[in-house]
Amino acid sequence: MTIADLLYNLFFDYTVRTIALGAMALGIVSGALGAFALLRKQSLLGDTISHAALPGVVIAFLLTRSKDSFVLILGAAIAGWLATLWMTSITRNTRIKEDSALGLVLSVFFGFGLMLLTYTQSLPDSRQAGLDAFLFGQAATLLSKDVVTMAGLGIVVILLLNIFWKEFKLISFDREFAASLGFPISWLDTLLMTLLVIAIVIGLQAVGVVLMSAMVVAPAAAARQWTDRLGVMVSLSAFFGALSGLTGALISSMGAGLATGPVVVLVASTIVLISLFFAPNRGLFWRWIVQQRNRRQLRLESVLEDLFILGSQHGDIQHAHSIQTLRAMSVGHGGVQHSLLRLKELGLVEQMDEHDWALTPRGVNEARQKINANHST
Repeated sequence: MTIADLLYNLFFDYTVRTIALGAMALGIVSGALGAFALLRKQSLLGDTISHAALPGVVIAFLLTRSKDSFVLILGAAIAGWLATLWMTSITRNTRIKEDSALGLVLSVFFGFGLMLLTYTQSLPDSRQAGLDAFLFGQAATLLSKDVVTMAGLGIVVILLLNIFWKEFKLISFDREFAASLGFPISWLDTLLMTLLVIAIVIGLQAVGVVLMSAMVVAPAAAARQWTDRLGVMVSLSAFFGALSGLTGALISSMGAGLATGPVVVLVASTIVLISLFFAPNRGLFWRWIVQQRNRRQLRLESVLEDLFILGSQHGDIQHAHSIQTLRAMSVGHGGVQHSLLRLKELGLVEQMDEHDWALTPRGVNEARQKINANHST
């Protein structure tokens, strides 16, 4: 299948278009909220909420006997919100730490959800078919009305995020200062948690409770590598989430047996790996380049200072010295020949014969400044 075929399917194939739009809506919302979860060191909260939402989905079905996406999302949101409040209550009122509380709430809610799901599947009612898709997601079952519901809830989340932008930014970086200004910290925490719950539950049908946490963490982790500004990070995280959703939907449409949810998560993970290696300033590849450049600069300065020291001991700063002598003084550094050639290009040294090198007048001044600067520090 060519790129032209993929683009044609994206615009004219109902199934591919619906799945792609739903995955993109999920990626944008979860990416934007995931940035705050990452900065607040609450990345595992997404895993807890997604697993805790399962009993809410099943209970909503049992009460209404309906698999309408809005009804199931509402049930999931209530369960996720209750799980979040319970986890917060545990950490505030007991000596249990947050990671232990997250694990406790996740296991209790998820176990309860699996029990309810097993019970529901044993009922003599065909309407419960497909509820197990919330475990691993089944994007192929998305309908236009499901995407409209996801997009509508996502728009509400993004609008609230923009309205309370300054408040969320403040409590994410300096809660004590925000409290001293009179901001209702507990209320703002609850609101931000509620938005995160909504961002997670709208993606359960597409990605599933098991993989949904990756859609919260991965785009934010990738965006964090590229910038130090919150606004840029949130925008990048939402973009990476949308890109993961779109790319994953298109890849899954290329062959039978490729589930959309896992493919979307794999694409997001690939973006994280690319960011970890190639993001400017923080990327491992760029760090290696900077380290190599710094090492070369240190070798240049070392050879220059060695020539100055040898000249000072000889009584003539510009006296020529053999490369073997310089190599003996630079044991463990290496690259003396390359350093001398580079210094020659810079006009700091000159080659007197096949083996001997000497400082130029400009090199003498440069070396003296380097040595004085090192002594002053």
